[in-house]
Amino acid sequence: MNADDDEDDGCRAAGRVPPPHGLPLLLVVAAALIDADGRVLLAQRPPGRSLAGLWEFPGGKLAEGETPEAALVRELDEELGIDTRHSCLAPLAFASHSTPEFHLLMPLYACRRWHGTPVGREGQALAWVRPNRLRDYPMPPADLPLIPILQDWL
Repeated sequence: MNADDDEDDGCRAAGRVPPPHGLPLLLVVAAALIDADGRVLLAQRPPGRSLAGLWEFPGGKLAEGETPEAALVRELDEELGIDTRHSCLAPLAFASHSTPEFHLLMPLYACRRWHGTPVGREGQALAWVRPNRLRDYPMPPADLPLIPILQDWL
């Protein structure tokens, strides 16, 4: 089917929904840390934070003037106590998700090489999860569309 076909495949109908206007863009970055057994690291959002108790790919907000890769290297050190390099981060996918307060854009990088053992430095629980079990962990809405992409890739 090409773009000139009259048949509606669902993509065009979804494309007709007007985007939200006036929402600030929040750029955050996340990592799918993948261990030697093919498991993915998830971190549980600690009590007192928004979306507390949900599991997510580790990462965080970019500081002003920071590249996504530099932010991810910094966040992985701050949150998990691990050291990695820009060259170990492979862009995999991104999530685009609107909330009432902002529109979130979140690139997801795959990372298989780092130094150190991940620990929850901010009180968050960690879990190494097989790709086919990722849906067993309740996650924020923005993370959910990344699961099938990651499962297909692994």
